[in-house]
Amino acid sequence: MVNESVIWNYLAEVADPEIPVLTILDLGIVRKVFIEGDHVQVTITPTYSGCPAMKLIEDEIIAKLREYKIDNVDVDLVLSPAWSTDWISEEGRDKLREYGIAPPEDEVDKSVLFSEPTVVPCPKCQSRNTRMISLFGSTACKAQYQCNECLEPFDYFKCLK
Repeated sequence: MVNESVIWNYLAEVADPEIPVLTILDLGIVRKVFIEGDHVQVTITPTYSGCPAMKLIEDEIIAKLREYKIDNVDVDLVLSPAWSTDWISEEGRDKLREYGIAPPEDEVDKSVLFSEPTVVPCPKCQSRNTRMISLFGSTACKAQYQCNECLEPFDYFKCLK
């Protein structure tokens, strides 16, 4: 008999398809695990409602649990409450920095409404002398920045609350 703790450990092995250094637990998109008999139900929340990776993540969850002989699995997608960048773990934030993506700053990013981009530290050299190049980066949930010190471009994981 498999317990909830074991399932959470298995889910920690599922990488995010868009940022492979992160797991779905690092992102905080796994909301709940429920076990009844031999049936496992995993509830996930997308980082944003149109995230194209959610079907792949669902398939990866099912495949991972099947690796461990857990075949009776359902993955439910819930939109409420909406995912927040607050749900990214500290380990996930560290992994983003090491990968070259600036993690979201703690405050809600309303700067775009006032044409004052968020000051985002460079994940390479930690300089705060950076500038936003584009509101959209490699995916819709990231913006493209450049460091004015080391000149490296980098993604910034937008703050969503």
